[in-house]
Amino acid sequence: MNLDLSPLLIYLLPMAAVWIFYIRRQKRVHADALDSLSEAEQSGLNEPASLHPVIDPTLCLGCGTCVSSCPEGEILGLVHGKAVLVKAANCIGHGACKEACPQDAIRLVLGTERRGVEVPVANEDFETQVPGLFVAGEVTGMGLIRNAIAQGILAMESAANFAANAADKVTEDDRLDAIVVGMGPAGLAASLKAQELGLKFKTLEQETVGGTIAHYPRGKIVMTNPVELPGYGTVRIKETSKEALLELWRDAIAKTGLQVSTGQRVKSIDRDEEGLVVETTKGVYRTRSVVLAIGRRGSPRRLGVPGEDLDKVVYRLIDPEQYTGKRVLVVGGGDSALEAAVSISEQAGSEVTLCYRGDAFSRAKPANRARVEKASENGSLDVFLSTSPKKLESEIVHLDTAQGIKKISNDAVIVCIGGELPTQFLRDSGIGIEVRHGE
Repeated sequence: MNLDLSPLLIYLLPMAAVWIFYIRRQKRVHADALDSLSEAEQSGLNEPASLHPVIDPTLCLGCGTCVSSCPEGEILGLVHGKAVLVKAANCIGHGACKEACPQDAIRLVLGTERRGVEVPVANEDFETQVPGLFVAGEVTGMGLIRNAIAQGILAMESAANFAANAADKVTEDDRLDAIVVGMGPAGLAASLKAQELGLKFKTLEQETVGGTIAHYPRGKIVMTNPVELPGYGTVRIKETSKEALLELWRDAIAKTGLQVSTGQRVKSIDRDEEGLVVETTKGVYRTRSVVLAIGRRGSPRRLGVPGEDLDKVVYRLIDPEQYTGKRVLVVGGGDSALEAAVSISEQAGSEVTLCYRGDAFSRAKPANRARVEKASENGSLDVFLSTSPKKLESEIVHLDTAQGIKKISNDAVIVCIGGELPTQFLRDSGIGIEVRHGE
């Protein structure tokens, strides 16, 4: 008996074609992810700078939804059918991958086994060991604007609940419900939430409105997702400049009527019988709760080399144009250092050198690394890796390079190596500090 195999082939051939296509595609995806991972390891870009995902391979299905969901591109990849963080240094903690995972196989953590991150001890309500004292934003290790705004709102809600409970137990009626310290993303959100809740509160900022954002080099690109600011509305930003973001801050303050007391550096936070006492450079305030929304830079980190006290040494770029025609050394490997170096290199007649002690700019965003590479290629910027300043003189700097000491002529030095976490201030306020190693 002759069997007609044609109906069978009609189904089998397309299925085989689809299967072959799938296998080839998976091999290509696997190879691309391995290439990205290998490139990151060879370039020293395999350490995440802040909040980042950790994938549980026993739960991961290898569906790839986390890979495609990341707003920053292919930070994750599929290796052997499992999601892997292949471009760790590019991750800025969006958390979209965790939200997209259908198996809950992703945790967001701070720090790694090799690089710990110091953060204040706080519970899930952002309250520290000091009753009524809450933390939010950059000081908690969250560098992303969206995350900082969310924390500021949640921390103020917790502070409001604490203040309401405290008010029922005391007779004092002239004490504030809350004080917000800091006017960055978390501080703005916390303040607007306090206003929306009808609290009696005060917002203190030691410098100007904008907090950390106000200190970004001019023209910095900020990446964020749509966020909701209490009393102001939805803010939809994908790409913007420092100036535009600061204008948004000012617009939110103006339209909501928010009152901000600037130029008030907080000296201490102590407890009394009725709550908390905040002492600043301008006065003393009594409150039931405090939301600390300060940055991580309590004071600039110093080089610790001879000549660092010279007048030409600064720790922040204010305006690139002031370095027109100058010979400038920028020290550091983060975004601030790279942006400062490129911005100054674009000024007429400037001669800019960027030096970093590491062998790769692992803490900087890809866009900034690309800008530095382009400036280096066109000759407007000299880059020295595995290099650190050895000695600073009035017209010369001594650089300790892999090839030995190199002297270069110099008019100005900009040190962008971060700041010391305000650990002592936090501890003096009664807040504990812990080091996260992937937690």
